Amino acid sequence: MTDDAVLQDDPHRRVVRVGDTVRRPVHPWTPAVHALLRYLDDVDFPYSPRVRGIDDEGREVLTYLDGESGPQGWAKVVDDAGLVAFARLLRRYHDAVAGFRLPEGLRWCTGEGGPGEGEVVCHGDFGPWNIVWRGAAPVGILDWDYARPSRRLHDVAYALEYTAPFRDDAECLRWLRYPEPPDRRRRLELFATAYGLTSTAGLVNAVIDVQQETIEQVRGLAERGNQPQVHWVAEGHLDALAERVAWSRANRHLLE
Repeated sequence: MTDDAVLQDDPHRRVVRVGDTVRRPVHPWTPAVHALLRYLDDVDFPYSPRVRGIDDEGREVLTYLDGESGPQGWAKVVDDAGLVAFARLLRRYHDAVAGFRLPEGLRWCTGEGGPGEGEVVCHGDFGPWNIVWRGAAPVGILDWDYARPSRRLHDVAYALEYTAPFRDDAECLRWLRYPEPPDRRRRLELFATAYGLTSTAGLVNAVIDVQQETIEQVRGLAERGNQPQVHWVAEGHLDALAERVAWSRANRHLLE
């Protein structure tokens, strides 16, 4: 079988396109992710890839979602319309997945089962880079490897870190595609309203909590030998994550 295009060529993860499918490495939690994706297919959620099985090289086979993603995704959420569409997509996912229960014997990347009472299966990595866009419309959600049970607020806070964003002006201008420093408080409020929240109370604390949880998650996955977390820890990524937490605590007045 000939790979049509290499989509990602990291040492720990080679992702390729073959025709209208994507081939990716499998993990111990892949069966849980496939159960989730099959459920989303069953409830006609149109934004998730469909599972096509495992190929003869042991790779998972998913349908290819055509559009712009990765680095191009950052520019899509800079304007109000893109931010609103991003938030509404997250709400559509949470509503679609509310009835899902993980089959016995399967586990997520964190080792958990579930979801439990008051939880849904969060996407776990709902950032602009994992959304597929066609023009101004989001049409797909990529990379479900970090799906795991939590309250909806976890995905909301994770998304807000990157789209309010909880970053300094220099990074917003240099990397996140903003033409001028963003009004973070207004953007947080706009996201919350679009998602369907009636209040922004506690959102800044929730983002900081998720940032701190991310440090522990990266450390835990690295200790279990998972990539890219082993590489991240070796490269000092935990220090960078701690600096993000410190920035959020010192600059929360920009968002509250």
